[in-house]
Amino acid sequence: MANAEEASPLLQHRPEAAPTLEEGAPPAAPPAAAKMPPECAANGIPVGHGNVVGEPVARNQWSSGLFSCLGLNDEFWSSDVEVCLIGSIAPCVLYGGNVERLGSGRGWFANSCFPYTTLFMLGNSLFGWNCLAPWFSYHTRTAIRRKFNLEGSFEAFAKSCGCCRGILEDEEHREQMETACDFATHYCCHPCSLCQEGRELRRRLPHPGFIGKPILVMMPPIEQTMGRGA
Repeated sequence: MANAEEASPLLQHRPEAAPTLEEGAPPAAPPAAAKMPPECAANGIPVGHGNVVGEPVARNQWSSGLFSCLGLNDEFWSSDVEVCLIGSIAPCVLYGGNVERLGSGRGWFANSCFPYTTLFMLGNSLFGWNCLAPWFSYHTRTAIRRKFNLEGSFEAFAKSCGCCRGILEDEEHREQMETACDFATHYCCHPCSLCQEGRELRRRLPHPGFIGKPILVMMPPIEQTMGRGA
């Protein structure tokens, strides 16, 4: 086993006396260097690849709560109030804007706003309340949750109660429960869910119609006057 001085690359090796060769004897071959597997580092420490298998993935939190209708006291406060007003007066416009921003392309507004408006009018005309549009709009909440890796309602409930750990560890069953919770949230608290999704998208994604280009403004030189000091 090599000592610390021999293993350190910063120390020079001590010169050793060369052995005398007998006449007619071939020189001894140098010892072969020990080969290290490719997955080991220079000091023989295994190099890790990725995360530990079975380690739960940390999910992000929603920027605002479901019932934070007026938003947060930050730079998006005015936008949150606008989202609240649009979601209360014209939820079809807010839903179309959310889908357009999530799709990051033009044309999504018309393809989502008109079907939502039709279901909105049918539900209010036939049943007296908006009970049909949530069946069409809850998929947007699922898409937002998956796109930004947000914590779902079922996962938050299971963590707070300390139950259903088997379902949380199974990705397929957990996603099925989260999708069912997305539908329940839209069906029971439809205006609040639309507003929460609108606030989240405005904080994370710019509007596809907005093109931020720097504008160069040329200012004329200021007239300079020379004054004689006292």
